[in-house]
Amino acid sequence: MTSPVPVTAGTLSAPGVRLYYEVRGSGPLVAFVGAPMHSASFAPIADLLAADHTVLTTDPRGHFGSVLDDPEQDSTPELRAGDLARLIRHLGAGPAVVIGSSGGAITGLALAQADPEVASTVIAHEPPLGELLDGRDERRAATEEMVATYLAGDELGAWRQFIAFTGMELPEEMFQQMFAGEKDPEEHASQRYWFAHELRKTSGWVPDLDALRATPTRLVIGIGDASAGQFCDLTSRTLAAELDLEPTLFPGGHTGFMEDPVKFAERLREVIG
Repeated sequence: MTSPVPVTAGTLSAPGVRLYYEVRGSGPLVAFVGAPMHSASFAPIADLLAADHTVLTTDPRGHFGSVLDDPEQDSTPELRAGDLARLIRHLGAGPAVVIGSSGGAITGLALAQADPEVASTVIAHEPPLGELLDGRDERRAATEEMVATYLAGDELGAWRQFIAFTGMELPEEMFQQMFAGEKDPEEHASQRYWFAHELRKTSGWVPDLDALRATPTRLVIGIGDASAGQFCDLTSRTLAAELDLEPTLFPGGHTGFMEDPVKFAERLREVIG
């Protein structure tokens, strides 16, 4: 039986928030970042990488342990990138390899634009950059409809709209397991914060392509090998083409690091080098 990986938890003050973070292992620094996914979502893969890396995970501002001074403050990719840079500097172990998933991939790209010295590599796994695709007005309207549906009290309806928006196929039984169960107060607050204060700012973010082309940070645009044709597959391929990069395939779908952490970690080690 494998022994549990020791975890050191901490908090750090940043503008408007007290950030919660966890550190595992020792060696070169790797940081996993999500939005809205929090540190617990990355725990299995963080444990695997901790064998030969220092691994940083964090709750993004407004979610779970990262409590805002003003709970109604919006979360932007720029704010989250600033939080991540602050954490990396606080640990004194950078520059880091930053692995961002979904909205966290956008956080990583914002970091590469604004503060590249703290990140030697950003692996942006399926960033939902809808502003790079045609049909922007329709997607903005769909996002507003999702938010309105959620705030009107129809949580399941909002999640159904979201799943349809992404192009992911989710059997009804799995949908019910993921979204219809009882939520504790922290989970409910996190979900509400994402719909009310984060979704618009993340999905509407426009990358500075010139800054990304010029950044000294190594950029890797990751795509799940099971994501073909989905929204984030299209956005990731479009971004890669704009940056004259070949997309890098990872096992699984949009959340491949959760679906099979062992295979995903093996691929990460190959990509990190």
